[in-house]
Amino acid sequence: MAEHYSSVLWNRQKRLYDLTIAGLAVVYLVIFCTLQAVLFPQVTTETIIIRATSTLAFLMLHVILMIGPLCRLDRRFLPLLYNRRHLGVSMFVVAAVHGGFSILQFHTRGDVDPLVSLFASERQYASFSQFPFQPLGFVALLILFVMAATSHDFWLKNLSPRVWKMLHMGVYLAYALIVMHVALGILQQETSPVYAGLMAVGILTVTGLHLAAAFIGNRHELHPAAPPADGFVQVCDVADIAENRAKTMLINGQNIALFRYDGKLSAVSNLCRHQNGPLGEGRIIDGCITCPWHGYQYLPQNGQSPPPFTERIETYAVRCVGTTVWVNPQPHPPGTPLAPALLNPTTLSDEN
Repeated sequence: MAEHYSSVLWNRQKRLYDLTIAGLAVVYLVIFCTLQAVLFPQVTTETIIIRATSTLAFLMLHVILMIGPLCRLDRRFLPLLYNRRHLGVSMFVVAAVHGGFSILQFHTRGDVDPLVSLFASERQYASFSQFPFQPLGFVALLILFVMAATSHDFWLKNLSPRVWKMLHMGVYLAYALIVMHVALGILQQETSPVYAGLMAVGILTVTGLHLAAAFIGNRHELHPAAPPADGFVQVCDVADIAENRAKTMLINGQNIALFRYDGKLSAVSNLCRHQNGPLGEGRIIDGCITCPWHGYQYLPQNGQSPPPFTERIETYAVRCVGTTVWVNPQPHPPGTPLAPALLNPTTLSDEN
């Protein structure tokens, strides 16, 4: 967390993350370009750059799309999520180089404006198999540009987390457009099944990871169906919640994280104010609920970030009867203090 905006709030992890991205990208480009020059000596330098940057950007996009579900399946991948936006901006830069060289090579040799040529050189827009593939890539690049340009927390704060998240979900539309761009472009020109096979592996991997993460998340999430009593809904047993951890639940459309700590229970919104991160997948550190995505913190008893930070989340009333936990799904305004439910000392001693 940071109290003030900075172009990039550098720390050791960010530097290491970015140096790793840059190093791997350079190694990939050097190896790819060298192999292209050796295996296809007749190919121009511009074509080699176009091929190298296109494959690198497509590979980076697959990695970006896999980080989210991997983190939900295994917490050891969380360090990759922490600075994923840096990877996204890097991917856009590589894709922009590819787009720039493509326009330079294919649309600047005539007397027509390059952008006009891009959309008008092929006009089979009514045909699926012959649909112009280059405009698809151009539109995808525009989406990636908007995402890269709004990746900073300044835009996240001013657009609101909900709008910012919806905007950045456009990465899936960009991915679909790029898949079509590749399918109608290079796969139409190459006869080797290797290219189609590699793309199929990538699509199946991304899709499979997202489905697996959704299945696991739904299995771990509570969906209480019992009728409420005085507004409270029975959700679980005390033993179902690990110390300094949470149990997440959906009740009447409310996404709630129920935390257990220091012999007490408190319930707050499961959505972090930063990027709607899953607070229930985090833990309590130094007395604060800590988001697993970027470390934003909130006090469990009132949903307020510790000073000088001002973020606040909704709170929910909790009741503990014996070892049974009840939650009222009616949200209180963000930052509303609520007395936590106290656990029975006998229950705690029985667990020990």
